Amino acid sequence: MANLKELRGRINSVKSTRKITQAMKMVAAAKLRRAQQQAEAARPFAERMARMLASLGQAVAGNPDAPTLLVGTGRDQTHLLIVVSGERGLAGAFNTNVGRYARTRIRELEAQGKTVKVLAVGRKAAAYLKREFASRFVGEISFQGKKQVGFAEAQEIALRVTGMLEAGEFDVCTLIFNHFRNVISQIPTAQQLIPAQLPEVEATAANGAQGDAAAWYEYEPDEATILAQILPKNLAIQIYRAILDSAAGFYGSQMNAMDNATRNAGEMINKLTLKYNRTRQANITSELIEIISGAEAL
Repeated sequence: MANLKELRGRINSVKSTRKITQAMKMVAAAKLRRAQQQAEAARPFAERMARMLASLGQAVAGNPDAPTLLVGTGRDQTHLLIVVSGERGLAGAFNTNVGRYARTRIRELEAQGKTVKVLAVGRKAAAYLKREFASRFVGEISFQGKKQVGFAEAQEIALRVTGMLEAGEFDVCTLIFNHFRNVISQIPTAQQLIPAQLPEVEATAANGAQGDAAAWYEYEPDEATILAQILPKNLAIQIYRAILDSAAGFYGSQMNAMDNATRNAGEMINKLTLKYNRTRQANITSELIEIISGAEAL
C-alpha cells in the first residue's frame, strides 16, 4: 500500500497535469475559432473555382492539346499522394486517422500494381507513414514554427507538384486530408486533383443542379487560354483549402482531447484523494490501537 507521502506526490502531479491540459484546451479553443472561420471562408471559393474549372474543361477535355493539369498524362500507373496532417500531437486520433487512410490507399494502389509516391505536408503524416513506406517518399513539407500558413505556402506546393508533372514523375495526383465538418467531426477525405474530376460535375449538371456547371458561358479569350491561367491557381486553392481544413480539424480535435484529459485528471484526483483519506484514517486507527494496547499492557 502506498504511503501518504507518495499519495500526496501523485495528487500534486495529477493536479499539475490538469492545469496544463486546461491551458491547452483554452489555447486550442481560441485558435479553433480563427481556423474555423478561415476554413469556412475558403470553402465556397474553392467549390466555385472547381465548378468554373468544370465549365471550362468540358469544352476542351476532348482536345488532344488540352492542358496536362486538366486531363493528366493519359496514363494511370504512377500515383502521387499529397498527405496533409498536423505538425504536433496531443490531438486524439486526428493525425492517426489521416495516416491510416493514406496507408490503406497506398496498399490498395500497390495491390493493383501501381507505383505510389508520397508528398507529406505536416510532420505527423511523415512520421506515421515513414515507418512502412519510407521508400515512397518524394518530399516532406513542414510549417512548424509558423504562426499562420498563408496562400503563398500552398502556391509553393502547387508549383512543386506542377514541376513534377511536367517532368513526368507521376500520372495521377490525389490530395488526402481531414475534412473539417464540425468541432467533433473530421473526416479523412481523398480528392483527386490531376486529372480534374469533371464527370462528377457533369453528372450534377445533368441532374438539374443550379450553378456555374449547369450554365452556358461564352469566354473571351478562348477556353484554353483561360485554363492556362486558372488551372495552376485552382491547384493551389484546393491545396490551401485542405491545409485550412486540416488546421481547423486539428484544433477541434485537440480541444476535445484536452477536455477529456482534464476530466480524466479530475476523476483520478478524486480517486487518489479518497485513497489518501482512507490510508490516513487507517494509519490513525492503527496508531490509536497501538497506544491503547500499550496502555492496557501497563
